[in-house]
Amino acid sequence: MGYVGGMGVRIGYKASAEQFDPRTLLELTRHAERVGMELVATSDHFQPWRHSGGHSPAALPWLGAATQATETAVLGTSVLTPTLRYEPAVIAQAFATLGLLAPGRIFLGVGTGEAMNETPVTGGAFPGRKERRLRMAEAIELIRRLWREERVDFEGEYYKTSQATIYDRPETEVPIFVAASGPLAAKLAGRVGDGFICTSGKKPELYEELLAKVVEGAEQAGRDASGLRHMIEIKVSYDRDQTLAYDNCHFWSALALTPEQKEGVEDPIEMERLADENADQAHTRFIVSNDPAEVVEQIGVYLDLGFDDLLLHAPGHDQARFLDQFSADVLPLLRERAGQ
Repeated sequence: MGYVGGMGVRIGYKASAEQFDPRTLLELTRHAERVGMELVATSDHFQPWRHSGGHSPAALPWLGAATQATETAVLGTSVLTPTLRYEPAVIAQAFATLGLLAPGRIFLGVGTGEAMNETPVTGGAFPGRKERRLRMAEAIELIRRLWREERVDFEGEYYKTSQATIYDRPETEVPIFVAASGPLAAKLAGRVGDGFICTSGKKPELYEELLAKVVEGAEQAGRDASGLRHMIEIKVSYDRDQTLAYDNCHFWSALALTPEQKEGVEDPIEMERLADENADQAHTRFIVSNDPAEVVEQIGVYLDLGFDDLLLHAPGHDQARFLDQFSADVLPLLRERAGQ
């Protein structure tokens, strides 16, 4: 297991690959590190949520560049799907290399995926939720074996390797964070993950259930749940101009769609159409405010629930403006609220 527990609260930045080209995203990552963000996580999409004005740089080469463009920030994916368009062995090799390029500063965040990112590449049907969970559990098992063993012969239900060796591996194993939005995936995170990832903007009761399932999964596997990190992507639109804070959310109106509305959508043009029909609901997934104390109060709910890695996702196109204003107005108060 890599670095996980005992680090206190870490505050970070979501590098939104759906919204920015790779060079811009790299400069924003440097900017986030300069203003004091300790984590940077990028999405790993083949296609973005929006066709018009969307972007989708490849996460793996981008993370390689980010290891050299930063000095202190912990870097990773939130999240990557190591089961369909990627073979698990490819991800094991890639993240072992990243772990050597930035020792102690890499994590692998994984999830079960979305049709929009997987089926255009695989050309097959998008598996149901149960199969996707089973694939992810098997993929994590294979990735860990490739990191820990010299030659790996693996024959699972979905993946196989024959005398596979990863020759360049970091001394400290890259931690794996498992994303979950439901109880079964949360139990999987507890059973096999070094950390758990979810997103903000839903009822507190859901997070209480998910966190309890993480503990349950860890205990069933004979693991110490207290050693697992709890990461949450907090969708926050802070700006000193309240109107701009609301307007900035529109690009991300797809986030206001229900899982049922978007789960099987494969085409960014169709996703954009559905999102635009719900544009008036875009702000509902975000903390939207021009009041630093109000922002800290709402983020504090997640601290109280037990989340210790706070990954801030801002929706506006002027991310430098957000980073400068948030770090000046909100970040000191938030660190105080977190007991730092």
